[in-house]
Amino acid sequence: MSTTTRFDIYAPIHKALRLFMTDTLHGLGRLDLDDTQDREAGLAQLEALLDAANFHLQHENDHIHPAIEARHSGASGRIAAEHREHLDAIAMLRAQAAALRAQPEAATAHRLYRQLAAFIAENFEHMDVEETRHNQALWATYSDAELQAIEGRILASIGPQEMSQWLRWMLPAFNPKQRAQLIAGLPPEARAPVLALARSQLDDAAWAKLCGALDRAPEASLVAA
Repeated sequence: MSTTTRFDIYAPIHKALRLFMTDTLHGLGRLDLDDTQDREAGLAQLEALLDAANFHLQHENDHIHPAIEARHSGASGRIAAEHREHLDAIAMLRAQAAALRAQPEAATAHRLYRQLAAFIAENFEHMDVEETRHNQALWATYSDAELQAIEGRILASIGPQEMSQWLRWMLPAFNPKQRAQLIAGLPPEARAPVLALARSQLDDAAWAKLCGALDRAPEASLVAA
């Protein structure tokens, strides 16, 4: 039995997405409808999540599914169909969020919370299929170098605002080694802002581990980046 770890194109972004989803659901569940600032912050995070989910499935449609279909015809059919369903669900959630913003009532808030919970539950199953069956199809016919090239094309298609959003959720979602690998792999000019973002997202213990992995003193890391 092989113990070789293959390049997983799905795992990192899915880690971020799972955290983004659960944090947003938690925020909606505790929303204070009588506090305008709290209500708007919760709805703004939901809208950002829906934007991210839409971008994410489009990147998979544009880059990963064609790669699968090129060597395993029909293998991405189930997930592609679910992506179309996700677009409908995203539109529905946007409409419910608009309804809550227009009329901040408890029943409307709870309906939105339940609908988001159902959307997240389906997405968790969906992502598991991608990380198992889709990865198996990719690993059977693509080298790690080829998969990294596909990821490179995805990253090249992501604009600065979208990238900042993903980094905001990747950094706290990753384990210490993954955080260090992410930052070490950045161009030197990009490290300072990402380190600053990491400092804002991580507690002192996690920050110290990151600095240690990068061979930086915690107090000097932001200045010396």
